[in-house]
Amino acid sequence: MSKTMNNIGVLTSGGDAPGMNAAIRAVVRSCSFYGVSAFGIYEGYKGMIENQITELDARSVKSILQRGGTILKSSRSPDFKTVKGRKTAYENLKKNDINGLVLIGGDGTFTGAKIFSKEFDIPVMGVPGTIDNDLFGTDYTIGFDTATNVVVECIDKIRDTAESHNRLFFVEVMGRDSGAIALRTAVASGALDVVLPEETAPLEDLFAELVKGEANQKTNKIVIVAEGNAIGSSLEIAEKVKAKFPHIESKVTILGHLQRGGPPSCADRVLASRLGVAAVEALLKGESGLMVGLINDQISYLPFAEAINGKTRLNEELLRISKVLSV
Repeated sequence: MSKTMNNIGVLTSGGDAPGMNAAIRAVVRSCSFYGVSAFGIYEGYKGMIENQITELDARSVKSILQRGGTILKSSRSPDFKTVKGRKTAYENLKKNDINGLVLIGGDGTFTGAKIFSKEFDIPVMGVPGTIDNDLFGTDYTIGFDTATNVVVECIDKIRDTAESHNRLFFVEVMGRDSGAIALRTAVASGALDVVLPEETAPLEDLFAELVKGEANQKTNKIVIVAEGNAIGSSLEIAEKVKAKFPHIESKVTILGHLQRGGPPSCADRVLASRLGVAAVEALLKGESGLMVGLINDQISYLPFAEAINGKTRLNEELLRISKVLSV
């Protein structure tokens, strides 16, 4: 254990994700287990600048394991992007005698952490919390499993209406740069097709799938659309389909922030717990500047620069399966 690591701060930053509370709990209780004080920093980097810092103990995080969102709140801080803002944040950490940080968030969170740690020589560890599952260096990010479960539940309900009226439904899901949610839920929900950011397939490919679906007498058709695809929004795609196939009645459902809410799944609770403990233990061993992840069900560590700049790949096997099963 590092001789100087006696107070560890924890914050959540960026978009909230189910399982963040489980990660906070794991950090705080790991600190308690190892005899280290834990401090909650509210509203992310903004709270660090405004000195919204409170000491937490094992009882402070009781009954949060099953809660969605984040008890520490989250925000995006333009001030933290400035040298002045980061200097104020560091001074507040010094006031509270905090000498290590666990940051729960995505690539924006880790970008800020990398700069901050280098400027002020403070040890930091990152825990990947984002429903998009778009961080390099981990098979899964906290919140992804819950988000996909929410999407599938919604699609199952939409399918009842699609079946009753022989309608085509476009369901738009989150994923600016990653089609992980869209692809996984397309397979799980039996979608006719999926439109992904990683693919540059022309609209004609979707038209062909619709023609094939009609030829195969499919009475309901679900198309999953990732918001960051190159073709357009689900509404724009629906308009183009209507112009091409006037006889097909189509509807659009945009799930939006519904995907972020709700209690975390068992998988996300376990993942968050493992990563939170690993982050604290890494700090106590003198590690810094790393994102803790899970690869092949084993804890892994990757420098922030690689986690931020590394390119996640589309699961080609899932994509192949989605096409095989859409007949």
